[in-house]
Amino acid sequence: MAGTGHTGGAAGTGQGLERSLENRHIQMMALGGAIGTGLFMGSGKTISVAGPSILLVYLIIGLMLFFVMRALGELLLSNLAYKSFTDFADDLLGPWAGFFTGWTYWFCWIVTAIAEVVAIAAYAKFFFPDLPSWIPALLCVGLLLGLNLINVRAFGELEFWFAMIKIVAIMALIFVGIALVATGFTAPSGAKADLANITRDGLFPTGLTGFFAGFQIAVFAFVGIELVGTTAAETRDPETTLPRAINAIPIRILLFYLGALAVIMAVTPWKTLSADKSPFVELFVLAGLPAAAAFVNLVVMSSAASSANSGIFSTSRMLYGLAGKNDAPAAFGKLSSQRVPSNGLYFTGLCLLGGVLLVYLVPDLGTAFTLVTTLSAVLFMFVWAIILCAYLAYRRNRPELHARSAYRMPAGIVMSYACLAFFAFILVLLTLEADTRMALMVSPVWFAILGGAWAIQRGRRPVAA
Repeated sequence: MAGTGHTGGAAGTGQGLERSLENRHIQMMALGGAIGTGLFMGSGKTISVAGPSILLVYLIIGLMLFFVMRALGELLLSNLAYKSFTDFADDLLGPWAGFFTGWTYWFCWIVTAIAEVVAIAAYAKFFFPDLPSWIPALLCVGLLLGLNLINVRAFGELEFWFAMIKIVAIMALIFVGIALVATGFTAPSGAKADLANITRDGLFPTGLTGFFAGFQIAVFAFVGIELVGTTAAETRDPETTLPRAINAIPIRILLFYLGALAVIMAVTPWKTLSADKSPFVELFVLAGLPAAAAFVNLVVMSSAASSANSGIFSTSRMLYGLAGKNDAPAAFGKLSSQRVPSNGLYFTGLCLLGGVLLVYLVPDLGTAFTLVTTLSAVLFMFVWAIILCAYLAYRRNRPELHARSAYRMPAGIVMSYACLAFFAFILVLLTLEADTRMALMVSPVWFAILGGAWAIQRGRRPVAA
């Protein structure tokens, strides 16, 4: 069977990637992947644009991506030789799909990780205002690279605690918000904490225009939700672990996204929230916690570090899989004595130094940050769409595997088409704003480069993987 994964070898040892990630690592990675930095810093903008309808926006996006994850789960478990979604894309759609998906996913995370390194440098200014920004950026890259080189368990432990910090912060916000509503807290501005604040102006106070604009911003907060799919090759007992992680996604989205945003709007009327400030900071300040700004900045730094850590892990594994199919230099297919793809990790670290260079050369990175994160989200949607297309091909060509599956995607064919239509809808929305439209226009350049690379590379692929 072509393209059914590559177990690789550690410099001739014949050993593949180590299955040492435990259930708690995968659960926390799935959770961390569903909670982006955008929730902490971007929720003020989404609420100011869409009003209370932002709850519906997050619910719809979360529902659609849950079905993408169910498709991913069924495909990975249909053949345990699949190590990530590039393998089943290659097998079910053709070698071109594995090539395009693998390199696009690699580029997605490189761009995202560079943006997060830039963000860490910016947030570090809060604690060390006189420190040159490139120093914390360089320290972040060095630390994350070093920990990933130890073994995959070190990555899992680091991601576990990064996710834990995010969870504690959101749970603290929800509990504080509930307490303020329960006690009828009145802010200095005269606004009273009340659940009626959410519905007072109706669900769509900014009209359909504001509601649709909310999708443009909110979809970026879900980038990384598919990360659990790249850990399949290093997961103990994937038949149990993957379904648990995926099935818990809806509850997590309801609690951490909808719960947090509902509490914020109940305590502070949505009209009074500032688009350029974190409502997390505002709520803790209202509660009389003077250390709120420092606390939230620390949380956002850890969230950005978590995203960069995920980027380092994912890109090295993608290079490893691509090398196994001769779609990347063979050096990326070799494992260290710790059974990690060290060459891929070094190359990723080298690419991330581009982010450090940006911090050093360009003091104001606001516009560039928006551009690169939007570009990243557009490319992530391509990867999500490939997962759905592979699922449709699997249902058409491998009905016997679907019949035997113990983890079937609900309404698989119908929901695959519904999700693809939804992504097309998001792309149309991205044409409405100048900054997102620019990123959308840049994305075909990447696919043109890949098309040229594929034309050269296709003759070098082995006949069977």
